[in-house]
Amino acid sequence: MVVVRAGRLPARAARQPEVIGEIVTGLLAGPVLIRLLGPGTFAALLPAPVLGTLKVIAEAGLALFMVGLAGHLRPGRAAARRARTGWLVAGSFLPACAAGLLLAGWILLTDDRAARGGAPLPAFLLAVAVCTSITAVPVLARILDDRGLMETGTGRDTLLAAIVIDAVAWLLLPVAVGLRSGDSGGFLRAAAVLGAGVLAAAALRALLARPAATRLAGRFPRAAALAVAGLALAMAFTMKEHGMTAIIGAVLAGLAVPSRTRREWVPAVAAVTRAGHALVPVFFVVGGVTVLTGALGSASPALIVLTTLLGVAGKALGGYCGARLGRYGHFDALRVGALMNTRGLTELIVLQVCHSAGVLTTALYLAFLVMALTTTALTGPALLAVDRAEHRRPPAPAREPAPARGNAA
Repeated sequence: MVVVRAGRLPARAARQPEVIGEIVTGLLAGPVLIRLLGPGTFAALLPAPVLGTLKVIAEAGLALFMVGLAGHLRPGRAAARRARTGWLVAGSFLPACAAGLLLAGWILLTDDRAARGGAPLPAFLLAVAVCTSITAVPVLARILDDRGLMETGTGRDTLLAAIVIDAVAWLLLPVAVGLRSGDSGGFLRAAAVLGAGVLAAAALRALLARPAATRLAGRFPRAAALAVAGLALAMAFTMKEHGMTAIIGAVLAGLAVPSRTRREWVPAVAAVTRAGHALVPVFFVVGGVTVLTGALGSASPALIVLTTLLGVAGKALGGYCGARLGRYGHFDALRVGALMNTRGLTELIVLQVCHSAGVLTTALYLAFLVMALTTTALTGPALLAVDRAEHRRPPAPAREPAPARGNAA
């Protein structure tokens, strides 16, 4: 955790989001130590039972962190007032899904078995499309805030569109996991588990929104935080026990807490999110040890390059075209395309869900990981290039005032 926290320093020096430094440092910590110490020494320092415990801690920390992130997945009433935001959603989501299908088609045509794996074709196609269409709401919000774009119309509309896109992606993700079984019975069971989780979240939300519960949350914020944390962990590991991923249960728990409508719940959700954020480095390190160690040589350079190019094209070009159709100016549309290309931590979470469910192979996981880090790192330089291009644009020539009609004679 100390090493991962130290990864913020080079990211900050490179004017990148701090989460980029945390992700890269955390993922590489395990493989670097294995290379330096050797597999035997590393296994002695980190035995399998301890690694298994760390996996549970990583899942628990990620579940707690998702409680706060779930609050961003509520589009709110602004979606109805901003019709042109729909163009941003369509432009940033549909072309990205099409780019993912192109990537899947290329894998099928080249018969790349290391990337294809054994997942059923519908689950594979849907998972690749979802992984290509993700936009990281937390990292995007951080970038907008750092660059003073949060109060602009372009920044607010882009963030709203990203929230809608991620909400749709999180709805499609359980479908891809459910299709992994390959038969209608398995899919129906997964759908039943998801439906039961949604009903439980709705019932809990109605219960927590009652005046008595709201007063108790305001009067005892620490007890409320413990209750929210227990609810998130219970729903997360219950969903995992019944064949779904723990992350989806955590998202449902976050949606069940009425923090957007009842301010008394805000301190509890914030405390739980901080606790989860403190444990997220464990998720990075465990992912590097369990997945990245075996993935470093599994993906071909062609697969990594194609995944990155299609990821950039689907989001950046699609976001630009959607913004232009929504009557945004040229430079604002370029900003929208650059911002929508941000993926960050949310992409890693989705990749972990698909990989742990057996929908994505290790090779394709690595290709998407490189794409996520590359596209997120490109956001800052792309915005800076747009700003410089806009400042270099020559001012429009001033129009001469039209003569008054009375002077025509």
